Amino acid sequence: MLYNIFFTPYFLTWSNLRIQLIQVAPIVIVALGMALVIGTEGIDLSVGSVMALAAALIPLYLGYGVVAAIIASVLAGVAVGFINGVLVARVGLQPIVATLALFVGGRGLAVVITHGQLKDVRNPDLIYLGSGDLLGIPVLVWVAAALVLVVAFLVRRTVFGRRLLAIGGNRPATELAGLPVKRVLITVYIVCAVLASIAGLLSVARIQSSDASAVGLLIELSAITAVVVGGTPLTGGRVRVLGTVAGALLMQLVIATMIKHNLQPSTTEMVQAVIILIAVYVARERKTR
Repeated sequence: MLYNIFFTPYFLTWSNLRIQLIQVAPIVIVALGMALVIGTEGIDLSVGSVMALAAALIPLYLGYGVVAAIIASVLAGVAVGFINGVLVARVGLQPIVATLALFVGGRGLAVVITHGQLKDVRNPDLIYLGSGDLLGIPVLVWVAAALVLVVAFLVRRTVFGRRLLAIGGNRPATELAGLPVKRVLITVYIVCAVLASIAGLLSVARIQSSDASAVGLLIELSAITAVVVGGTPLTGGRVRVLGTVAGALLMQLVIATMIKHNLQPSTTEMVQAVIILIAVYVARERKTR
């Protein structure tokens, strides 16, 4: 922040802040779901493919109205999340293996649906979600903020949240206590995929086109980075919602700073890697203490 204030032109302007918030909003939404999954000591690599699948379905159903298109994209998230949850909770596959299958297959299905073509989106109601303002603040940011509050409430104030954290803390003990572990895990993966599908439709609304090969590409890495940097341990048992938001904002700030100062993308990737290593090391040191 200090570096940008002194050395980046127009950093402290509303137009710059607006751009940064719009760009980080989809990452925040996906990272919220990722934080819930990691809280159960799992991982979901399919979130980017879910975004692509949601993006592919929007032009297909937009002729029936914007509500039908949104419902179709969200239902796609529910279906993918249910499959992931069943593979993890009932079949017993490792989360990284179960979600890797849909990481590959989900985007492939999205490309098949769109026939590998970019589809333009011209519906004004949908575009408003990605480009419109409410009280001077982008609607996209309002949606992300509302979802942050919902997820924070789920984690801190509901039985579902306490069970989620209990599973991540000690799954065998949770099963012995008679809690519905499998049902909670399936629900967690469904919530994660639904949040990813929402991020996908908002991305389409922002760029006003649907490109299944590009929407959500590698966003799972950004989401995991935001969660880890935000203080949620990969060992589960804890979910830092506000920390996840802060992690996403930090990484967006780092990337934007490097772009504004004409650094190579490879340099940005190396800096991100160093930040991840530091965050994981600090989290491990805190746990050992």
